[in-house]
Amino acid sequence: MQNRTETLLQALQNRILILDGAMGTMIQRYTLTEEDFRTPDLAAHPKALKGNNDLLSLSRPDIIKQIHREYLLAGADIIETNTFSGTTIAQADYELSHLAYAINYESAKLAREVADEFSVKEPLKPRFVAGAIGPTNRTASLSPDVNDPGYRAITFDQLAEAYAEQVRGLLDGGSDILLIETIFDTLNAKAALYAVQEVFEERAIPLDPREGGIPIMISGTITDASGRTLSGQTTEAFLISVSHVPLLSVGLNCALGAKELRPYLKVLAQNAPFYVSAYPNAGLPNEFGAYDQGANEMADQVREFLREGMLNILGGCCGTTPDHIQALAKLAAEFQPRKIEEVTEEEESNV
Repeated sequence: MQNRTETLLQALQNRILILDGAMGTMIQRYTLTEEDFRTPDLAAHPKALKGNNDLLSLSRPDIIKQIHREYLLAGADIIETNTFSGTTIAQADYELSHLAYAINYESAKLAREVADEFSVKEPLKPRFVAGAIGPTNRTASLSPDVNDPGYRAITFDQLAEAYAEQVRGLLDGGSDILLIETIFDTLNAKAALYAVQEVFEERAIPLDPREGGIPIMISGTITDASGRTLSGQTTEAFLISVSHVPLLSVGLNCALGAKELRPYLKVLAQNAPFYVSAYPNAGLPNEFGAYDQGANEMADQVREFLREGMLNILGGCCGTTPDHIQALAKLAAEFQPRKIEEVTEEEESNV
């Protein structure tokens, strides 16, 4: 019997896989109060907790499971855990660093339960869980103080330690994939990759998914029309910076809509020796910070990615909903996935 990594690799060879859409956008549809974010143990917690969406995996697991179900019903093959801010570093703002492991473990467990529920119903369409690892609210490359450019609010070692705890929780909860996402500072991503390698070594997990390891997805974010990450890297430089690890995929998400993302995604499609992913926002935010792009309009823009054979994994980021994912899933079924063998052969011919 195949394990889930083998099943995932086989699926990627045959079709474009669909990642889910925005968790935060869906949570906003619920009119949640401060009490919704408090477990019995946190009833007297001194800090306001509303807005700490990762905490809902502990306080309102019913909501998180329902959101997972809606995305799977819409056609998602991969659902992300509710752990974008699930590090001790990010949770420190709420004085909840001590809950980081529990948040990751329970979030992965919830997603695993729902994914398995759908996989049993549709054995020919297995569903997978991606443990979401966000960038944290600190940057290792840039100073938060304009008057002290040499200052750093976080060190590489502190990031690696926090990421390692998150990775342990995600793996223990049942994640199939580790997704290091929305990377605006590649040094943060390198700390996450270092942490993953440390945890894999301590658990005797192969680093290469083709050897039975847990697949690692990397997804950066281009912050504006300059085509660079916040820490100043071009897309090609970003790719080179993370290619020392045998990744499952490399891609881009957030910040830009599909139309604006296309030229940078093309760089990855032409150069990456890995599968390529994209999950753009539902267009650009309006003056109120909301996303107006509908599902069909987004699908029309993404069609160009697929027509040019750029993608293996497709989903949605900020502002996307099950409607967007349903439209993307329907569209992706019309196209063949990008072939990484073509990139490998081209590289070898240039040596």
